[in-house]
Amino acid sequence: MKPQPLIAVHDVSSSRNWYENVLGLRSGHGGDKYERMMHGDRIVLQLHRWDAHEHLHLGDPSVPIGNGAVLWFQTDRFDEIVDKAQAFQARILEGPQINSNANHREIWLSDPDDYTVVIAGTPGDV
Repeated sequence: MKPQPLIAVHDVSSSRNWYENVLGLRSGHGGDKYERMMHGDRIVLQLHRWDAHEHLHLGDPSVPIGNGAVLWFQTDRFDEIVDKAQAFQARILEGPQINSNANHREIWLSDPDDYTVVIAGTPGDV
C-alpha cells in the first residue's frame, strides 16, 4: 500500500506552485482542476479543486480547512527545504527546531489553503 493523500484546494495552480517551490515536488498531471505532486516517480500528494468533478465527499469549503490533519513529509534535504521555504516567503508556523522526542529537526508551515505542512529531517539528523 502506498499513501497518496488528496487535499481539496481553492486554486490548484497556486498550490502546485507552492509545493514545487517549497518542497521541490514536481507536477505529474497538470491542469487547473486536479494535480499529482511527484517526488521521483512516486505520487506523494494530490491536489483537487473543491468544485471540480462533483465529488460529494471532499468536504465543505466553507468550514475551516485541515483541522486535525497535518501533511507530514520526512526528508534528507531538510536544510534545502528550509532555505526554499524562507526564500519563497512561505508562512512559517513553528521552527525550524529540534524535536528531541523524535531526534530530528522540524519546520511547520502553512500552505496557500492553510493546511499545516511539516517538514521533518531524518531521525538522528540533529
